[in-house]
Amino acid sequence: MNFSQHILSILIWLPILGGLGVLALGDGGDTSSARAGTMRLVTLAISLLTFIVSVFLYLGFDGGTAAMQFVERAPWIDALHVEYYLGVDGISAPLILLTTFITPLVILAGWKSVSSRSAQYFAAFLILEGLMLGVFMALDAVLFYVLWEAMLVPMFLIIGIWGGERRVYATLKFFLYTFLGSVLMLVAFIYLYGKTGDFNFFSFNEVSLTLTEQKYLFIAFLLAFAVKVPMWPVHTWLPDAHVEAPTGGSVILAAIMLKMGGYGFVRLSLPMLPDGSEYFSGLMIALSLIAVAYIGLVALMQKDMKKLIAYSSIAHMGFVTLGFFILWSIGSKSGAALGITGGVVQMISHGLISGAMFLCVGVLYDRMHSRQIADYGGVANTMPVFAALMVFFAMANAGLPGTSGFVGEFMVIIASFKANFWFAFVAASTLILGAAYTLWMVKRVLYGEVANNNVAELEDLSPREFAVLGILAASVLIVGLWPAPLVDMMSATVEHLLEIVSHSKLPVN
Repeated sequence: MNFSQHILSILIWLPILGGLGVLALGDGGDTSSARAGTMRLVTLAISLLTFIVSVFLYLGFDGGTAAMQFVERAPWIDALHVEYYLGVDGISAPLILLTTFITPLVILAGWKSVSSRSAQYFAAFLILEGLMLGVFMALDAVLFYVLWEAMLVPMFLIIGIWGGERRVYATLKFFLYTFLGSVLMLVAFIYLYGKTGDFNFFSFNEVSLTLTEQKYLFIAFLLAFAVKVPMWPVHTWLPDAHVEAPTGGSVILAAIMLKMGGYGFVRLSLPMLPDGSEYFSGLMIALSLIAVAYIGLVALMQKDMKKLIAYSSIAHMGFVTLGFFILWSIGSKSGAALGITGGVVQMISHGLISGAMFLCVGVLYDRMHSRQIADYGGVANTMPVFAALMVFFAMANAGLPGTSGFVGEFMVIIASFKANFWFAFVAASTLILGAAYTLWMVKRVLYGEVANNNVAELEDLSPREFAVLGILAASVLIVGLWPAPLVDMMSATVEHLLEIVSHSKLPVN
């Protein structure tokens, strides 16, 4: 068997089958037993092996072409022309690497903090990883939809079983919001199938559609992807889900699952519905700018660290959708490419930074079992190494030059400036608001006198915790100081996408 010919299937099925194996292995009912220790090592080994395979994918990827690479294609449901059809391009490849990079860190972060049903916990993350990777690879609409919906199940269980006191409410809200939006996406797929006779994404890209058809299909996709991003005003499920989710669930939710919405816009909405996307571009820009500015102000009012970071995520993801939909307001092709590239870079950067911020909150929660900012103060006196790393991630979250948080936002702001000064002005307000809510939280949590005896007794990072946060810190610096490999990987794909979007799909009379 040629490894490169099946590398995508290996990436999907290795963690899924590994997760089922971990589930079968179990922990013996005792998280401190030798069996539980073996189960953890097996989980970590599978996640690391998946990451290594993704590195081979990255190294073998040709950034000079926009064509789908490592394509795998086999019949699945012949009667409906449904296929097992996989491939990656310059936009999906970095998201795949991000997913396989974050998952081992999440497993390490939960190494000791999960005290019940640990085998099921780790198995859920492995299975979730495989399903998320499949979403970034699927080129058949039915396969895409099945994976899109299936990944809700492990996350539903992660929040519902290992979450906080209001986990059932948060889980149901998360599931209903995301599921109902996705049903409309399925309706859109069925309509396009009626037009093309198959579920191939490339067939969908080529079919002619009237403006009315494109408007309705765009709205169907919008409701599925806007909930996932999430965009204002369908964002209300996210803070509840983050607050109640265990640390690992929050990290995966923020770092990977939110990116599914942005990826859906680029993979489906823009190339399949260029005229509909242009028609609604003003609305999308407005909603994005509201997320950047208004949600930033909402974050300032939060008393719970997880809620603050959750609202911060909504504000930062506003840059992603702004970068994707501002292209029609820009006269130059280079400016439009800058916006889309900036949006994708922002997705990668936000995955690293938000994941790190939630892990920092998890470190404190493991020690004091509180997420309330008021319960802390003076943590830097007892946890200086942790404080240094948290300040670094906070500065990256605020868009400090030299960190990944600056690169994507700066590219989108420049693209916005080419379109409209006021777009850029509102977008740039995040540099002030982001610094305000992030650094104010850091000031109240880390600095000043030791607030109470609980803070006085805190212990600094363990070697395991330091390794997880240190790896993320290095990644944030590498992307911030040397974004060229990431940008070069997606440049041909972005140019090809702009070429598709620039041609109307309206029927020729």
